[in-house]
Amino acid sequence: MDNQETSPGRRFYDRQITVLEAKDIAGIVDQYQPNAVVVGFNFQVRGSAAIARHFAAYLDEIGSLKLVSTDNWTETEDSIFFEATVRTAHGTAKVYDVFLLREGKATHQYTGLLSFTPHHQEEQG
Repeated sequence: MDNQETSPGRRFYDRQITVLEAKDIAGIVDQYQPNAVVVGFNFQVRGSAAIARHFAAYLDEIGSLKLVSTDNWTETEDSIFFEATVRTAHGTAKVYDVFLLREGKATHQYTGLLSFTPHHQEEQG
């Protein structure tokens, strides 16, 4: 497999982080195939319009997103699976995502939250 720093999956991931941090909804939607599906435990959205609405609401809810670290990473020829730590306006989240990729864009994303520490708890700890 290619070096993960220059692999197609790593390039997709780097773009995904860039557009999320910038709150670039058009850029986010461009990361997905037109009929892509994003799945979490409490939601499923399909298609560009639904993905745009989902990420606009998500980014509004969390206020901001900044990657702190990529904690685990694995990649195949058509998928990436990772755990990451991100800072939001409300605290620090540990998340995981699986992206199934075709032609450099996601066909499916499975996403979830591993843990969340609000800012006030971070300051006390």
